[in-house]
Amino acid sequence: MPKSRYTKSLVLASLVLLVASSSFAQTPTAPKKPAAGPPAPQSKHYPILLLALGNDPSWSLRIGQKGPERLDRPTYPPIPLEPAEVTREGTADSWTYRAKDIGTGAPLSVHLTRETCTDPSGTKYNFHAVVDHAQLGTLNGCARVAAELFPKIVNPANQTDEDEDSNKKKPPVETITNFKLPVAVAFINSAKNVVLKRGSAPRVVASEGTQLALSHDGRQLLYMRQGQGGSRVMVLYDSATGKSTDLLTGAVQQPFWSPDDTRIAFLKFQDQKWQIWTLPAATPDRAAPFYVNNVGALHGWVDAHTVLASDAENLYWIGDGSQPIQTLALKDLYGPSFQVMSSDTIRVNPANPDLLLVSATYQTPPVGAPKDSMNLAAGFFLYELRTKRRVVLSPPDQWARAAEWSRDGIQIFYTRRLTANSSSTFRIFWDGSGAGPRRYLDGTDLVIGQ
Repeated sequence: MPKSRYTKSLVLASLVLLVASSSFAQTPTAPKKPAAGPPAPQSKHYPILLLALGNDPSWSLRIGQKGPERLDRPTYPPIPLEPAEVTREGTADSWTYRAKDIGTGAPLSVHLTRETCTDPSGTKYNFHAVVDHAQLGTLNGCARVAAELFPKIVNPANQTDEDEDSNKKKPPVETITNFKLPVAVAFINSAKNVVLKRGSAPRVVASEGTQLALSHDGRQLLYMRQGQGGSRVMVLYDSATGKSTDLLTGAVQQPFWSPDDTRIAFLKFQDQKWQIWTLPAATPDRAAPFYVNNVGALHGWVDAHTVLASDAENLYWIGDGSQPIQTLALKDLYGPSFQVMSSDTIRVNPANPDLLLVSATYQTPPVGAPKDSMNLAAGFFLYELRTKRRVVLSPPDQWARAAEWSRDGIQIFYTRRLTANSSSTFRIFWDGSGAGPRRYLDGTDLVIGQ
C-alpha cells in the first residue's frame, strides 16, 4: 500500500477511536436508587403531657410522654402507674392508653378523645377521658394539655462530669411536701422507760409501761403498768403538773382517747369475756359498759361516737347504741398474705375513714424477709373499704410492726426491728414515695398526739 494511503488510513482509525472514546466517556451513568426502607413511624401517642380530671368521685390522672404515670384521689395515697401499650384508633383523634397499678398489679386503661368536654362547673376542655381501673371502677372526666407539668430538660452537652456526679449524690425528690412532723409523741426507749416528747425535750414519765395512748393535744398520756398480784393498772400522766394518777386497777387494757379527748375507751374483762367500756376523762370513777359482747382487740375511735374493735373473725364498727353498725370479715381484710393475730393493730386514717392501716404477721412472707425470735415476718398494709384495694407498704426487707398514722394522715410511723436486741421508729409516706423509710427516733411503740 502506498505510504500516503496507509498514513491516511491510520489517522482515520485514530479519529474513529477518539470519537468513540469521547462518546463513551460523556454518556451519563444512571443514578443508583437508594434501598427501600421501612415507612416513617406514625406516633400512636398524643405527644404533649396531659392531665385528665373528673368529679363524683374527684380524681386526676397524669399522662406523660410514655403514658399514664399517676392517679390521684383526695384523701387517698397517689397510685403510681407503669405505662404499657398505646393504641390509636385509625386516623381518628382517639387514643387508648394502658397501664398497670404498681401497688396491686391491677390493669388500668385510659380512653382519650379529642372533643369538647365540659365539667360540672361549666369549664370547657379539649379532650374527653374515661379511666377504667379493675378495682376502682370507671372514672369519667375531661382532659387538658398540661405543659406546665413538663419536667425541666437538661442538655447533656452542657453538663459537666462534676454536675453529673453532684446529681447522683442528691437524694430523691420528695413528691409530698405539705406534710407536718409531729410536735408531741410518746414512746418506749431502749431502757423500757415510758417517754413523752413535746417539742425537742423528751421526758421520762415512768420506768416501765406498755399500751401508750397520747391525747390529741399532746398533754396527757395513758399507759398500762403491772400492779400487784398480776393485776394491771391504767395510769394517766399530766404534763402540766408532771403527776401520774392511777385511774383503774384490774383486768383492763388497751386505752384510747376519743377524738375530742373527753372520753377514754378501753377493754375490761367482765363476765368471762373482754368487753368495751368507756369513762369520762374528767370523772374516771364513772366508767360504764359500751359493748358487752366479747372482743379480742380494741383499735381506737373512728369518730366521737364510734369505736373499732375485732374478734377472731370480724372487724366491727360499734356506735353509742352498743351494736355493730358495720362488719368486715378479717379474712377479706387480710387477704392471703397475712394471718390474723390478737397482737395486730388496725388504725383508721384521720382524714379518711375509708382507709385502714393494718400491722400484721405474714402468712406468706416475701422472699428474704427478716424474722423475729418466733420465726415470724411482719409488715403493714393499706386497705380501702369501698374498693377493697390492698397495698403492702412496708419494705419487704424489713420486720415492721405497730404502724401509726400522723395527724395529717399522710405519714406512717412504725417500729422496725434492726437486730435481735435493737429496734427503732421509722417514718414513711403513705405512698412510699421520696427517699423511702427514714429513721425517726431510737424507741418503739410510738404514739402521736399533735
